[in-house]
Order: sequence, then C-alpha cells, then structure tokens
Amino acid sequence: MTANNRIVLSSDHSAIQLRQAIAAHIATLGWEAVDIGPATAESTPYPQHGEAAARLVVSGDCRFGIILCGTGQGIMMAANKVRGVRCGVCADTFSARMIRQHNDANMLSIGARVVGEGLALDIVGAFLTAQFEGGRHAPRVEMITALEA
Repeated sequence: MTANNRIVLSSDHSAIQLRQAIAAHIATLGWEAVDIGPATAESTPYPQHGEAAARLVVSGDCRFGIILCGTGQGIMMAANKVRGVRCGVCADTFSARMIRQHNDANMLSIGARVVGEGLALDIVGAFLTAQFEGGRHAPRVEMITALEA
C-alpha cells in the first residue's frame, strides 16, 4: 500500500479502545491503519502522541492522522504545533466533513470521553469521504499555512 492509503492513529491512555475500534473500521473502508499506540492503559501524556502522529502525516508517510484523547482538545493542540498540520476536533459529522471540504484538514481529533463508538465511526467516515473543495477556500488555507512562517 502507498502512503496515500495510510492513516496514522494515536491516542493517550484514555482512548485506547476507541482508537482500536477506529483502526478496525478504517481497514474495512480500504485504508491501512498505522496504529502507533499506546498499547497499555498506563497514564501517558497526550502531547507526545499528537506530535508523533503529526510527524508521520507531514513526512508523507501517512495521508491522514486520527488522534484521540479524553476531549480531543489537548492532543489536537499538540498536533497543530507541527508545521504542516491542520487538525480539528470533531464531535459531529458535519464538522468532520467541513474541516476537509473547507480547511483541507489532514488530521482529525476525537474526544473519547465526548462521543461514543458509533458516532466516532460516523465522524471518521465523514472525514475520510469528504474532499477539499479548493476554490474560495484555497486562499484561506494558504493564509493558515502562511502563519507557520
């Protein structure tokens, strides 16, 4: 499989079960899950997991990243510190579609303590099937990218 078909998944200790369910789900959709852990429920800091996933996305090794923590907020903040990442927290399918269609997001963050498994899988599906619309949105994404300079 190519990097265009690979999705990195990472979480802190609070989201291991949901991360594993998402990994299984995306495999059924034809994606290759690159699950970088953690494997145990021992407390672990979300910033390191957000950064590790983000680096695999910006390196081109993975097309997208899906990251999780309790709220999805902290791990998203860490991932967005990596140059080239556009990650949003989503707790609904509309937002998941919009961050792809309007913001060309390359990472999705989900709060394992915010949404249940069924909704999380729907959010992932919405994110993965949406396409960046370009057009009037492209200059805005370029403005976001320019902020990293």
